[in-house]
Amino acid sequence: MVNRRIKFIAHYIVFSMVVALVAFTAGLKPGIILGLSWGIGLASHGFSAVVAPMLRQRWAEKVPEAPLAPMMTPERRILEGRHARSLEELSASIAHEIRNPITAAKSLVAQIGEDPSSLDNVEYARVALEELDRVERSIAHLLRFARDEEIVMGDTQMSEIVDSALETFRDRLARGNVAVKRTVDTDGAMRADAEKIRRVVINLVQNALDALEEGSVLEPCIEVSSGENLARTDVWLRIRDNGPGIPADRLPHLFQPFYTSKKTGTGLGLAVSKKIVDAHGGSLEACGAPGMGTEMTLTLPKGRP
Repeated sequence: MVNRRIKFIAHYIVFSMVVALVAFTAGLKPGIILGLSWGIGLASHGFSAVVAPMLRQRWAEKVPEAPLAPMMTPERRILEGRHARSLEELSASIAHEIRNPITAAKSLVAQIGEDPSSLDNVEYARVALEELDRVERSIAHLLRFARDEEIVMGDTQMSEIVDSALETFRDRLARGNVAVKRTVDTDGAMRADAEKIRRVVINLVQNALDALEEGSVLEPCIEVSSGENLARTDVWLRIRDNGPGIPADRLPHLFQPFYTSKKTGTGLGLAVSKKIVDAHGGSLEACGAPGMGTEMTLTLPKGRP
């Protein structure tokens, strides 16, 4: 506002000097004509620089504060409602996920206290510790899910990330006689946080192994394929197992926090993975059917070359 007033004063000085010079050299009539024609612009400048800010401030002070709710658009209210429902569902899931193990551990400790010399106390203590470990894992995953981790972008390759992730499960793959079939079209050079994407791939492979073990598959196999889209703008990774598959009604809930069908799962692995992928501007999708295995597809933008 101060700069506008200074510019207006400068404009007024130039206007006055030019009009006076024209009136002195060319006569009074040309000076008046120039002053009137130029004065319209000068008046408009003065109004916007001096008068308008004063009126705006005076009128703004007289406007009563209106409640926010009536001014909200229907779309905004829908989003607010969805957000509130999501928080309610998440809170209920947290309470359920943590309360059940604590209740079980409390009951077992109470039984130990009733008969300290019982031979079953060792087993009771073991199960109670397992339940408390479950609570600890749930809280750790919850904190990771809730925390906004910094994404450190760098040049990396999808093939290197996959190799590193599979190496983590080398012993487990050997013990379970799980065959791994790899199909790599390109190295998948891209800009990404390699460690966080590696965490995502580890989670996807672990889920595939868990499904194969829980389904007692006779010839377990995991297919890992990767490549780029035709436009060379995205890198994709597909991990498919020949496990028991996923019912159609469960697919929409896979990435919801605390949603799991595993006996010892926290239900936050895929939720955290989805959050990491979203932070990269990518996508993580699942498909499958009972008896047809499960397929997870990870897509990430390559970023700048």
